[in-house]
Amino acid sequence: MISIIDYDAGNIKSVEKALQSLGEEVVITKDHDEILSSEHVILPGVGSFGDAMKKLEEYKLINTVYDVVDKGIPFLGICLGLQLLYESSEESPGVSGLGILKGEILRIPASHGLKIPHMGWNSLVIKDNATLFKGIPDNPYVYFVHSYYLKAADDKEVAATTEYSVNIHASVEKDNIFACQFHPEKSSSVGLSILTNFINLKGLPGKEN
Repeated sequence: MISIIDYDAGNIKSVEKALQSLGEEVVITKDHDEILSSEHVILPGVGSFGDAMKKLEEYKLINTVYDVVDKGIPFLGICLGLQLLYESSEESPGVSGLGILKGEILRIPASHGLKIPHMGWNSLVIKDNATLFKGIPDNPYVYFVHSYYLKAADDKEVAATTEYSVNIHASVEKDNIFACQFHPEKSSSVGLSILTNFINLKGLPGKEN
């Protein structure tokens, strides 16, 4: 079973539908025990960094995310779900993120001829041996909707990049943690291949074991 963490963020239903199209059993839930008993966990989302952290705190889901990571369950952050894994964002000064990964969430700089928010299809440059992109040819096009981007502290965690006014770290991987700034659920057959690669992941021995 795959749990989608429900914290009133947008785009949850489209993630559910994409997973169901792949034949997966999916539950949208706030329940700690249900999430921790899942084989895979996804944190999707669109919206404000600050509002999202407030909702995660309100629903007592912050420790749930930490427990998923510690238990070694494959975890996927999508769009805002990627950004929340980091310590802070220029979008919401003074608001602490989950701090699971190290890096900066910055506003996409203005550039002549480019609209912000960045909405549309961009190609990716994929790092060698990137787990989520197994079997996917280089330079695939995926769908983005965002005004802020990740600059990861550790290049070794970056699985894919794209260019839009600046070099954007579009996907990261570390241990059982995976995240995409783009929306695999809206990225046609490439996105479904990425989700399939995630579904095929096995859990890691947890830190608590």
